Amino acid sequence: MFEFDQYLGFLAFLTIATMGFWLLIFIATFVVPYWIGGSLVERLKELKEERDARKK
Repeated sequence: MFEFDQYLGFLAFLTIATMGFWLLIFIATFVVPYWIGGSLVERLKELKEERDARKK
């Protein structure tokens, strides 16, 4: 069915595709929410500083 070099190519393809899949899952579940949460915290700090500056 497969020759040995075709088998190695198929294994390389599966390895790369699997790594890409798990990287996509990691980015979607950890990196993006961390990025959004950090930007929200920074924005809230800026709003608080602006509010404090207006009071003085």
